[in-house]
Amino acid sequence: MELTEAMRTTAAVRTFTDADVPDDVLTRILDNARFAPSGGNRQPWRVVVVKDEALRLALRDHYAAGWREYMAHVVAGLVPFAPSNDGRWSEPAVDLEKARATPSPNEFGDHLNEVPVMLVLLAHLPSLAVTDNGLDRQSIVGGGSVYPFSHNLLLAARQEGLGGVMTTVICRQEPAVKHLLGVPIEFAVAGLVALGHPTHQVTRLRRRPVSEFATIDRFGGPEFGDLP
Repeated sequence: MELTEAMRTTAAVRTFTDADVPDDVLTRILDNARFAPSGGNRQPWRVVVVKDEALRLALRDHYAAGWREYMAHVVAGLVPFAPSNDGRWSEPAVDLEKARATPSPNEFGDHLNEVPVMLVLLAHLPSLAVTDNGLDRQSIVGGGSVYPFSHNLLLAARQEGLGGVMTTVICRQEPAVKHLLGVPIEFAVAGLVALGHPTHQVTRLRRRPVSEFATIDRFGGPEFGDLP
């Protein structure tokens, strides 16, 4: 598949057929994804391929707890766990205990254990050059050495005729997930990637035009225009 087509048609896929993804195909996806860039080429990612049904069910339940917290924010008209306008996050904006006890149906999450491929993405924290550490705002830089790999996974899956999605909702239950999978203390849970054969392959995505997010010389400066 040509690169531009892959970039423009790799949608977030959350519904899959029952078709299996052979191990050799998944190996090829991981083999291609590993060429993602990272700070110092330290490649701080690790991947747990979750096949055991009991583990999958437990991860589904942990995901459900995080999803309920997420949706409690949405219902309240908030961006879930977003920092305030000063760039800092100090405390939950909703009652998290109440949120976790409130059912919130989610077709993807409720059947998470059934996805053909479940990958838990981990980040080796001592390998991350977090250059915005110490700034008086929420840190964001560390993920730059991990998430390009996750997007490479999705692009490589698209090349194989598959689809998928990366979700960070599972990170709300990081201590439980690390205990479940035997993850050492120096690693963080960066997300969960689900892959499989899509029930419907999206071939046309909608995104904001370049002129809405690119400006010249300064924030709020002249628009950097779109292609004709």
